[in-house]
Amino acid sequence: MKSFINVQDIGPLEKAMAEAFEIKNDRYKYQHLGKNKTLMMIFFNNSLRTRLSTQKAAMNLGMNVIVLDVNAGAWKLETERGVIMDGDKSEHLLEAIPVMGCYCDIIGVRSFAGLSDREYDYAETVLQQFIKYSGRPVFAMETATVHPLQAFADLITIEEYKTTKRPKVVLTWAPHCRALPQAVPNSFAQWMNAADVDFVITHPEGYELDPEFIGNARVEYDQKKAFEGADFIYAKNWSNPGVTNLADYGKITSKDMSWTVDTEHMSWTNNGKFMHCLPVRRNLIVTDDVIESPNSIVIPEAANREISCSVVLKRMLEAL
Repeated sequence: MKSFINVQDIGPLEKAMAEAFEIKNDRYKYQHLGKNKTLMMIFFNNSLRTRLSTQKAAMNLGMNVIVLDVNAGAWKLETERGVIMDGDKSEHLLEAIPVMGCYCDIIGVRSFAGLSDREYDYAETVLQQFIKYSGRPVFAMETATVHPLQAFADLITIEEYKTTKRPKVVLTWAPHCRALPQAVPNSFAQWMNAADVDFVITHPEGYELDPEFIGNARVEYDQKKAFEGADFIYAKNWSNPGVTNLADYGKITSKDMSWTVDTEHMSWTNNGKFMHCLPVRRNLIVTDDVIESPNSIVIPEAANREISCSVVLKRMLEAL
């Protein structure tokens, strides 16, 4: 596997899930694969779970790890071509990327959407430059449009906690005080479409995700109808994707607090489990009583980030 961005990159899901549970039972089984190999993790944006889980997964596989915070100690990087570099950015990504590739065997990139230029974000401009110029396998640690390590961990968690063969999984929008990217909901939708689940997306009108990610999901604008009989509720805010109105891209066009997931919302479900990628703004996305309830599985979900990344790194090491 030369790159990991979308669900298609992982190959047959059944095989990937089997590997995930194999690794979960013995996290150090493939430690020999990473001997004398180096992972470079490049962060253009903040991180907690991604940083810790990816580093832990790499160490489980016997790898050395280099962590670069681009905005804390490195030269400021220019990412666009054709600009006169007479500002505060001292180095161009086109020189920095091949240099980074000299010092490692695999690269992970975290670079969020700017939320001002939809075409630039959805072209995955920064990530694609790493793929093109690094000479190394590259995986996404959340990019402008996707977060596949999170979605893979979400699927592992659903498999562990499901009580029916084909559970009903609902992705619900919830309000937030800041404009957030669509990366997590995009990937979650993509992976749920590939899995054997009854998948529903619910959000206010105008917040439609890109059709590429919606896939075969049922879109329901009535949140109560969407929640009815659900086995899993995945709450997540996203800013306006600009699908129905490009001018709205990256904006907050709804702050409807009736979409906050509370005890009443969860009562509409089939004793549903509550999921969120974290960090979560309590009493905006979800109320205290729901996230602290026995049906909240956000911590096991976060723990599975180590497992999803272990599978991805194992595949990349095997292909070196």
